[in-house]
Amino acid sequence: QVEATEGGGESVQAGGSLRLSCKARTQSEGNCVGWFRQAPGKEREAVAHYYKGSRDTYYADAVKGRFTLDRASEDLRMYRLKPEDSATYYCARGFHDILKCTWDSWDQGTQVTVSS
Repeated sequence: QVEATEGGGESVQAGGSLRLSCKARTQSEGNCVGWFRQAPGKEREAVAHYYKGSRDTYYADAVKGRFTLDRASEDLRMYRLKPEDSATYYCARGFHDILKCTWDSWDQGTQVTVSS
């Protein structure tokens, strides 16, 4: 069960699913798309990202097999959610520079709360 929370966040029970849509604007070449998250008191971490010139998509170990970054829609699809997935999720766009993506546009973030 998914509930909309005040302030625009999403709330779901453990084991549930969510889909987040990217609202970041394209600033530069826009050939990189990524999702990041930050939980209270923790550093922001990369969840998934890709460079459009590569077939590979990076996934953090904590979300492999549960999250999918849809290249067609740029949505982040999250399955079998856990309480430790609770965080503010950010979509970012950027450009590929030699060996990595540089992120230069971020959306406002979406609070995701997973209850046990």
